[in-house]
Amino acid sequence: MSSQQGNRDNRYLLKDWRPDNPAFWENKAKPIARRNLCISVACLLLAFCVWMLFSAVAVNLDKVGFAFTTDQLFLLTALPALSGAVLRVPYSFMVPIFGGRRWTVFSTVILIVPCVWLGFAVQNPATPYWVFIIIALLCGFAGANFASSMGNISFFFPKERQGSALGVNGGLGNLGVSVMQLVAPFVIALPLFAFLGVSSAPQENGGSLWLANAAWVWAPLLLLATIAAWFGMNDIASSRASITDQLPVLKRAHLWLLSLLYLATFGSFIGFSAGFAMLAKTQFPDVNILKLAFFGPFIGALARSAGGIISDKFGGVRVTLINFIFMAIFSALLFLTLPGSASGSFAAFYAVFMGLFFTAGLGSGSTFQMIAVIFRQLTIKRVKARGGSDAEAQREAVTDTAAALGFISAIGAIGGFFIPKAFGSSLAMTGSPAGAMKVFLVFYIVCVLITWLVYGRRMLNTK
Repeated sequence: MSSQQGNRDNRYLLKDWRPDNPAFWENKAKPIARRNLCISVACLLLAFCVWMLFSAVAVNLDKVGFAFTTDQLFLLTALPALSGAVLRVPYSFMVPIFGGRRWTVFSTVILIVPCVWLGFAVQNPATPYWVFIIIALLCGFAGANFASSMGNISFFFPKERQGSALGVNGGLGNLGVSVMQLVAPFVIALPLFAFLGVSSAPQENGGSLWLANAAWVWAPLLLLATIAAWFGMNDIASSRASITDQLPVLKRAHLWLLSLLYLATFGSFIGFSAGFAMLAKTQFPDVNILKLAFFGPFIGALARSAGGIISDKFGGVRVTLINFIFMAIFSALLFLTLPGSASGSFAAFYAVFMGLFFTAGLGSGSTFQMIAVIFRQLTIKRVKARGGSDAEAQREAVTDTAAALGFISAIGAIGGFFIPKAFGSSLAMTGSPAGAMKVFLVFYIVCVLITWLVYGRRMLNTK
């Protein structure tokens, strides 16, 4: 590397970073942390837009000449979550190796590839199904960004502000799901890229559908976000660690228990976001769900930010426990809203689902606060017990916490595959989503018990 290149990199490298020092935080760290958080939110929001592209595209494929089955369409909405979950594991280790700024730049710019490819694919009804499978899997790279983004932001903020910072980063990032579902129905009705020769499909109502716009509209925004990350973000020298340094976190029993809780919260949020539109379309075909689908992810994303902030004040364990109880209640009520039930109606179905979106989002924020606090406390206690210094304990706590946040986020993302696939399989086998919903209800009840028995009785006062 040339000295000139090294100097350019050093401008963005924070060699002295002590956010837990009150004077350092107020005098120097706060504006730097907030700047990195703002850019991180923008990049993560766009990543979630790309991750959930197929939740808006799949329901329109029949309108542009594709004849895929309902189960095939559910699979397309589920595959990005599957690849995203798998990729979150290596992504969770990347920030300490390459630096948050560099990795954010790389992980954001590569998302342009599936957007551009999908835009071309939907214009040709002869495009085979396997091509859409590949593109759906590539969209999973966008979902993996969450692991590295959350791990990176955890380095910038002091422990008493991590719940709020992670809640804002994750919550506003998750807002990308809602933004995409709000923007997609609007842009596909406009000839935005007609100058590039984008083909349209005539509709029964006399209008035209430019489905490629739903994918292409994000490409220029991703490019702008990449530039902002390159010039506006920082790397932290003290956050550097090898994969070997981070792997011991996998031996912690709490990693797996908290992964289960996060699967129930964030996994539900992303799974419902991916499958809600398709599910509503199968149960209430007379309702134009695309005009309403965005509201659930919107509520959930805002609730996630609130979940982190509330947990900083009242404790993540308290908030998570109460939240799981409400998730179980809403899941039980959902059975009463389906067609064929005595009180079944779309209005009731939609209202209960909005409650599920809210609690899934709120719980995502509170469980992530739990992860950050619990791993920091347990790591410091463990290092001190073996005679380590305060500096060593703090350094290892930062590494362990970031690795745990990334890995647990990978487990949570599996819900984005399981939920829409479960709905599709249940509908294919029984003609009803009730079978899948029973599994979800039991799972939430199990999470209530785990939260109380493992953390509630021992750590109820954790802040």
